[in-house]
Amino acid sequence: MAYVISDECVSCGACEGECPVSAISEGDGKYVIDADTCIDCGTCAGVCPNEAISEG
Repeated sequence: MAYVISDECVSCGACEGECPVSAISEGDGKYVIDADTCIDCGTCAGVCPNEAISEG
């Protein structure tokens, strides 16, 4: 199941550069993960300073 980014996201961008398949992009007020591209590796969750990313 793809990871998701909660409203706790402060758009710092730490996760975007870490995603090995470029599934993360800047959305409206927070970053978003494309569920179809996400490979469930969890790298993004590991670098998020606000713990705003979790397995969906």
